[in-house]
Amino acid sequence: MASEHESFPIDDRVSDADEAAVRQGLLAFNERHIGPSDNRPVRLVARDANGAVVAGLLGHTRWGWLLVDKLWLADAVRGQGLGSRLLAAAESLAIDRGCTGAMLSTFEHQARPFYEKLGYTVFGTLEGYPAGTRQHYLCKQLRSAPCTLALPDI
Repeated sequence: MASEHESFPIDDRVSDADEAAVRQGLLAFNERHIGPSDNRPVRLVARDANGAVVAGLLGHTRWGWLLVDKLWLADAVRGQGLGSRLLAAAESLAIDRGCTGAMLSTFEHQARPFYEKLGYTVFGTLEGYPAGTRQHYLCKQLRSAPCTLALPDI
């Protein structure tokens, strides 16, 4: 007779369909508890005169929040306000979708001062990720709901 552990073998060969099953399963579980996610992508790019992408922002809105996954600018266009414009466009889109807040993360060597200048507040820091540095987590109030850190009861 197979033990409980043997009846559910762990497999690291994961197909796109397998990944979709995990994502859909978790989404369904969460939506049962907190309502529809209304998950929609946010994809913005800036192009140069030749049509080449020189900057972009990737993320999504869900559960009333903008989640910025990636904000990138080519070295040649940094310091010209393009990052601020991309973030403002994403925030405007999020507000149009009814979002009340935005959140993102940045490594220590990246853009924490940039985000803080635009109204983002650090609500957490992961020390040692990556090794020898840290990752900061920031949020910003877009509408009436405040962006605050709630500490667990200990």
